[in-house]
Amino acid sequence: MLKKSTIIIPENPLSSFLFSDTRSAVIWLFIRLYVGYAWLTAGWGKVRSDAWTGENAGAAINGFVSGAIAKSQEGGDVSGWFATFLENAVLPNAKLFGFVVAYGELLVGLGLVFGLLTGIAAFFGALMNVSFLLAGTLSTNPVLFILATWLVLAWKVAGWYGLDRFALPKLGTPWQKTNRG
Repeated sequence: MLKKSTIIIPENPLSSFLFSDTRSAVIWLFIRLYVGYAWLTAGWGKVRSDAWTGENAGAAINGFVSGAIAKSQEGGDVSGWFATFLENAVLPNAKLFGFVVAYGELLVGLGLVFGLLTGIAAFFGALMNVSFLLAGTLSTNPVLFILATWLVLAWKVAGWYGLDRFALPKLGTPWQKTNRG
């Protein structure tokens, strides 16, 4: 029961359609497949690369992080606090981070392509995009970050044309038909 002091603000029709109505799922399907394919191909390339997960695992991370640290010292593209994190946490564990990035990208891509745990996959994709952006790498990261953020917001319907349609009700997030009136 709601307290008398509780104020319920109704959702506007556009956000209700985009984030709660399965009729918008086809829009999210295209966005989800685009972002998922980007992560899947990036992750697959890294998983198959010697510098990420092979005999020289960690070499790619070492090069990437060293470049980011240099950008912080040159005066601007990388914040000092993030450079400190990279230098003290990532560099000493470059091999581990190589595996985490490579397989993380692959798993995010698979989750988005198949529409399984879409909101969670999109969240971790956005987290990686932010990390790359903080390290001074633009590339497709701003676009992928924006799209991933939207997918997180649309988690209820973004996986409707995917495995979420079957998995989420079993995990305790059931969809219910509601009457429009």
